[in-house]
Amino acid sequence: MADFLLIHGSCHGAWCWRDTIREITALGHTARAIDLPGRADDARPVCDMTLALSAEAIVAALGREPVHLVGHSAGGFPISAAAELAPERIARLYYLCAYAPRDGVSMIDMRREQASQPLLSAVRKSPDGLRYAADPAQSIPLFYHDVAPETARWATDLLCAEPIKPQATPIALGPAYASVPRCYIQCTDDRTIPPEYQTRMAATFAPKDRYHMPTSHSPFLSDPRGLAALLTQIAEAN
Repeated sequence: MADFLLIHGSCHGAWCWRDTIREITALGHTARAIDLPGRADDARPVCDMTLALSAEAIVAALGREPVHLVGHSAGGFPISAAAELAPERIARLYYLCAYAPRDGVSMIDMRREQASQPLLSAVRKSPDGLRYAADPAQSIPLFYHDVAPETARWATDLLCAEPIKPQATPIALGPAYASVPRCYIQCTDDRTIPPEYQTRMAATFAPKDRYHMPTSHSPFLSDPRGLAALLTQIAEAN
């Protein structure tokens, strides 16, 4: 039995994994999700939010046995930083249409490498410049275009502002991170991280560790059963 820890991306929270957790559990495995620091109910100052703090929150949530650690979108950075801190406690890293980092590069640096920038018109930066939010009017076309309308509206209502500092911080990765097995799941109908950029990131993974889903940026809501089946297939085969 595999134990999955699911890490959300920008402007999301543990809530987004609701349906996927149910489907993974139905397949006989365990799954749980956490909120990263900086969600709406986090009373700490936004200036205190860091990539290191997110990594530490993930490590604190790891179990006694090695966990299968899934990061969606921006969640690719904190799961990688967590692997650098506690590689022996992670069975595998799963990058779900996620930014797969390189040492010394920030997530914002990687976003700027993309040939197209779908999010630029949808991002609303706070007056203090410390966080950003997604324009609700553009959230469904960008994130949830293949999600059932009622579920897409539910998700849009739960989106929150995202601290910028963790995403502007270059990550430090070394032998500890490199020792952890990893795989990449591309979403080929993604309108947030361009599929061609996902292909570029996935090219750094071994061919046997590259997978595809024909979904939007949010397979955890558009195809939770298919996502659960793929995650458990990978876990059971390795």
